Amino acid sequence: MKKVKAGKQKPVEKLKNKDFAKRMTKLHVELVKLQQWVVHKGLRVCIVFEGRDGAGKGGTIKALTERTSPRVFRVVALPAPSDREKTQMYVQRYLPHLPAAGEIVIFDRSWYNRAGVERVMGFCTEDQAQKFLKDVPLVEKAMVDSGILLLKYWLEVSPEEQTRRLTARMEDGRKIWKLSPMDLKSYSRWYDYSRARDEMFEATDTGFAPWFVARSDDKRRARLNIIRHILKSIPYRKAPREKIKLPKRQKPGGYRDPKYPYKYIEERD
Repeated sequence: MKKVKAGKQKPVEKLKNKDFAKRMTKLHVELVKLQQWVVHKGLRVCIVFEGRDGAGKGGTIKALTERTSPRVFRVVALPAPSDREKTQMYVQRYLPHLPAAGEIVIFDRSWYNRAGVERVMGFCTEDQAQKFLKDVPLVEKAMVDSGILLLKYWLEVSPEEQTRRLTARMEDGRKIWKLSPMDLKSYSRWYDYSRARDEMFEATDTGFAPWFVARSDDKRRARLNIIRHILKSIPYRKAPREKIKLPKRQKPGGYRDPKYPYKYIEERD
């Protein structure tokens, strides 16, 4: 089993917005091709995104899905478990969300909550965390053996960049909703999370379901690199389809625009 190290990101020039948009446009075209191929072949794909608070998971998922169909690229972000779910087998509440044929399911945080936030913040016992680390490779092996293509990504951000991003959330009215009380509690436990991450990799970075680490201090480069990796990891071709041609529009057949007093919204800009 290989060991993953999350080293510091070398300083690089930030990617300019124009260059980012140009590259992203090309990748969006490829993601649509991938989407059509997944539907055509009935593939089942599961993508897991994990990482520290402020690492850029949400932005990456948005970039991945903004030009694709939500019926194919389905995002799952489960809330805290209910009292009933707390009594279930731990992974049970995630199983109904696994992909069916023709679906790419993206987990914005996943069953790995148990190895990270739940363990560090004391929401589960150490015995429960250790049992999870022992059992989850068996669950993922069953997923892969059933035909699911499983991709797991960890977004790694430096402590300095995390501080900058969380501070920005505090000061920006558009981003304040992203900052939860749990984020603030987690912020002070950087090395507890580091130890939990290291042990999680050691136990669950398997040959059939490896972890891929993306350095995300430069969010734009991270998004591009992750999408490229996804496209490289899922074999696809252009799906066959008939040439699209708009049909002729019907004649009015005596229809006239009504004199109904529509309530138009004010046009100011």
